[in-house]
Amino acid sequence: MANAFLFFLLLIFSSNIIFENIHACNQSERSSLLFLALTLSSPQLNWTSADCCNWEGITCNQGGWITHLQLPSKGLKLKEGIFLSSSLGNLTHLTHLNLSHNSLYGSLDQTELFLSLNDLEILDLSYNLLFGVLPSSLPSRIIRMVDLSSNRLHGAVPSSFFQQAWNLTSFNVRNNTFSGPIPSSICRPPSSSLRHLDFSFNNFNGSISSGLGMCSKLRVFRAGYNYLSGSLPEDIFNSTTLEEISLPVNSLYGVVSDRISNLTNLTTLDLSYNQLSGVLPLHLGKLSKLKHILLDFNYLEGSFPLSLMNCTNLVELRLGSNNLEGDISMLNFSRLGQLGKLDMRKNNFSGILPISLYSCKSLKAIRLSYNNLEVQIHPELLSLKCLSFLSLGWNKRLTNVKVAMKILMGCKSLVVLSLASSFLGEEMPNDVEMADLNGFQNLRVLDLSSCNLGGKVPSWLSKLKKLQVLDLSHNRITGSIPNWLGTLPRLYAMHMEFNQLSGEFPKELCTLPMLVSEQTAAQVDRTSIELPIYYSPSVDATLLQYNYIFYVPFIYLSHNYLSGNIPIEIGQLQLLQLLDLSNNNFSGNIPDQISNLKNMEILDLSMNQFSGKIPTSFTGLNFLSRFNVSYNNLGGPIPSSTQLQGFNASAFEGNLKLCGAPLPNKCRTTKGADAPYMSTQDADTKEHQIPWFYVSVALGFITGFWGVCGPLVLMRKWRYAYYHFLDNVQDSFHVMIAKCMASMRRKFV
Repeated sequence: MANAFLFFLLLIFSSNIIFENIHACNQSERSSLLFLALTLSSPQLNWTSADCCNWEGITCNQGGWITHLQLPSKGLKLKEGIFLSSSLGNLTHLTHLNLSHNSLYGSLDQTELFLSLNDLEILDLSYNLLFGVLPSSLPSRIIRMVDLSSNRLHGAVPSSFFQQAWNLTSFNVRNNTFSGPIPSSICRPPSSSLRHLDFSFNNFNGSISSGLGMCSKLRVFRAGYNYLSGSLPEDIFNSTTLEEISLPVNSLYGVVSDRISNLTNLTTLDLSYNQLSGVLPLHLGKLSKLKHILLDFNYLEGSFPLSLMNCTNLVELRLGSNNLEGDISMLNFSRLGQLGKLDMRKNNFSGILPISLYSCKSLKAIRLSYNNLEVQIHPELLSLKCLSFLSLGWNKRLTNVKVAMKILMGCKSLVVLSLASSFLGEEMPNDVEMADLNGFQNLRVLDLSSCNLGGKVPSWLSKLKKLQVLDLSHNRITGSIPNWLGTLPRLYAMHMEFNQLSGEFPKELCTLPMLVSEQTAAQVDRTSIELPIYYSPSVDATLLQYNYIFYVPFIYLSHNYLSGNIPIEIGQLQLLQLLDLSNNNFSGNIPDQISNLKNMEILDLSMNQFSGKIPTSFTGLNFLSRFNVSYNNLGGPIPSSTQLQGFNASAFEGNLKLCGAPLPNKCRTTKGADAPYMSTQDADTKEHQIPWFYVSVALGFITGFWGVCGPLVLMRKWRYAYYHFLDNVQDSFHVMIAKCMASMRRKFV
């Protein structure tokens, strides 16, 4: 019995030895890995044990050959001057290579990765610093997945790259700088296994060549944010396995073919930001699996396809910024129970908002602004418990602001509310009318601009502790700017231009926490919102899209009746980027403390009554892209700096005593350290004045002379004395007259 037990232990021990020998790593491959570790500057890999098969990120087969090298998101960084080590090419049995989300530097065409890794099945080098062009072909015929996204690769994708990759299912080169056409041979031969193609965020151009129809198993095709043109290839509608077509932000044109109804598995159709025209396919509603339809920012026309109401799985419907028309009262939304986002802004839709829309209990965002709708805020809106984004402004009719605001305050989830150009000519709801209400506790954007609302800024706004952006511009609001605005803990953007506000710039406004403290500003809620916000910094600027509430700190108070001095406390708003106080009655000197606002990009103080000089410290405002102090009472020289002299002269015009570049009148100084500056214009004016001092002295001398000596001329006995006197003074008088005439000639030349 004892012998049997000893034999059993010996058997187990022998098995362990055999197992360990089977899994002991190959020494040449171990050396290659150690060389790789030596080329890394950070971090240090804990590869110290004798058997490399036990190292972090390493897997071996039973023969001891390394098959998996997987070190994603380890912060790997090569030493300066070292590229991605070609020693990886010695790992000839490698099937899985994943070094994604690191900081590896190097050129793919200078390594042996694509020459010797004939067994490679998975290659993931995404999110690194790789550059250069792609090799002529993939490293392995059995490779299944290639992810080179988010690197610095450039050049064309060779047509030969896919020729031998019969097993390739996923190819991702998103977010590089590839150019040229998208290869037409991707899906050849017809037995291609490709399921996922992503060419997004590159510089691909030209039309999308036919050939995608041969991708019999293709599910996802993405090529957005490129320079693609032409129409959608007809054969793409043969790929009936397609689940996603995503081609936004290109230059595609033409119509969307009715053949799209063949793609019955399609769940996402994103053709936004193109130049598509024509009407929407009549049978688009046959795509019953559709969840996301994004066709905004095109030139589509015609009516809304009623068949879309059959897409019961629809989650997102965006048709904004087109030329669509029709009466939306006829639409029945009651079957779209999963609809979460509806964006039909900037079209020509008419009618009233259908009550059936309130049956879509999943709705988080509604934007119907810039149409011809007759919209009213109904209490049924409160049934949309998830509603966080509502934009109904710039329509035909929206009245009764008091009732509307009371209803909307019951929408507890509202984050963005825009009712611009509504309630025309009504009065802002005052504090008495809103006294018992405590809504909008999650509101971050409130837009009541262009409503022609009268009254004062109501103090119930002071309860909105999460408010970040307040737009009350283009109204008839009177009274002063409330001091309590400076206490709103999250407010950083304020539109109050084109009103009738009076009084001074309150010092309390200079204590806005989000504009004073970087620590507080860092806490701004930048979570994404349900629909993008479109914003243009100026009339002629490019329209910008933000998928979150953008942090651009600004105060716009132009075109009001504000007066008094700008408080020196304004220098505390160090995070302010845009300040517009133009077209008011501000006076006094421009505070030198404005130069503390180092992040300032736009500063407009024009059309006021500021006096004194432009502070020389303004030369330190290095980020100014727009500056205007025209039509004030400023004087002295414009401070010399590349920044200020780079602006057009119109930014300084209307200040008669201002001089220096870029104005044409140059500055000069008189002698003496304390002598005031005199512009060339002032000097020229003074130079061309008649020298009345010399003229008056001469006339006085002549008058006095004839008054005293004239009678003597009549007396003979004094005649000699007269001529003798005349001889004595003649030279002096002639000298005086000569100086007078010379001075006059000099002044009038």
